[in-house]
Amino acid sequence: MRHTLKLHGVIVGHSDLEHIDRGTGRAWGRFRAGLGYALVQPIFRLFAEAVPRDNERRNEAGLSKYYAARDALQLELVDAGGRVIPTSTIHIADYTVEEGPSAIELDALIPDEDYWEKR
Repeated sequence: MRHTLKLHGVIVGHSDLEHIDRGTGRAWGRFRAGLGYALVQPIFRLFAEAVPRDNERRNEAGLSKYYAARDALQLELVDAGGRVIPTSTIHIADYTVEEGPSAIELDALIPDEDYWEKR
């Protein structure tokens, strides 16, 4: 099922959220950036810089800065029917600089039981 990520009505990108863990309310999958991704990419790159995949140089100050900036975005996840899906967290793991254009994933925590019943 296609999901659209929006920032104040601007399409940031899409994902099928092909992986799920209903027990934790987590859905994640490949992210296809839209034109609006340029508006938020610097924020999600903060995470990649603070938490490299090798996890050897984790930067707690950078991570705190990322969380504050991400939470201020007020991103919305929208289903294929146009319904806003309530989320507690939306994260884009953007390691495209380090690993290439396919190293980008959308991850969402979805506490909405309706969403999981329809999935």
